[in-house]
Amino acid sequence: MTTIAMPKPHADRPIKGLVAKWYASNTAEMMKEYVDLARRIAGELAPTSSVLEVAPGPGYFAIELAKLGRFSITGLDLSPTFVKMASQKAVEAGVNVNFIQGSASNMPLPKESFDFLLCRAAFKNFADPVGALREMCRVLKPGGRALIIDLNHDASPDETDRGVDGMGLSGFNKALTKLIFRHFLLRSAYTRAQFEHMLAQANCSRFEISEQGIGFEVSIWK
Repeated sequence: MTTIAMPKPHADRPIKGLVAKWYASNTAEMMKEYVDLARRIAGELAPTSSVLEVAPGPGYFAIELAKLGRFSITGLDLSPTFVKMASQKAVEAGVNVNFIQGSASNMPLPKESFDFLLCRAAFKNFADPVGALREMCRVLKPGGRALIIDLNHDASPDETDRGVDGMGLSGFNKALTKLIFRHFLLRSAYTRAQFEHMLAQANCSRFEISEQGIGFEVSIWK
């Protein structure tokens, strides 16, 4: 049996305070990406689906999705800064999204509550990733689907640069983001084999992993 080396355990990594405000400002430049993803997901959902976004950060995806239909949307984030920020942005956008604080590995949510779940660009920050996967499956309704979008640890420097170039960031933010990706984010990201190992530990009955640019899309069905 092949042994899969996993990253060293770490505490949850919530983004708070001034760092959260910088992150919100930086990712706001990528709004087209959130809009496109929201349109894609809306096209895959039933009209009154219940949706959970895990680690929504500033709330951009959840808010864009709320503009597209009568979905019941919840955002769960560990960071109190992001919960407050996203809630205010939802009010300003005139949409109803319930942003709450909580851990991905211990969700304060009842089982079998959601038709769809999204976790984007945050999975590597979880202290208990297997526990988070189990919780995702717990809160999904039978027949529901979870989609995890995150970085691939094995992405090359050239692939990383091309990925960041396509984000539409301004000059300074583009250069800074490339440095952050190379020296921090990719180092803490998972490989495909590690994702497969964690999914097996979480007893996920059916999943698929596809490589998309510098990252993965992990689909899980309950």
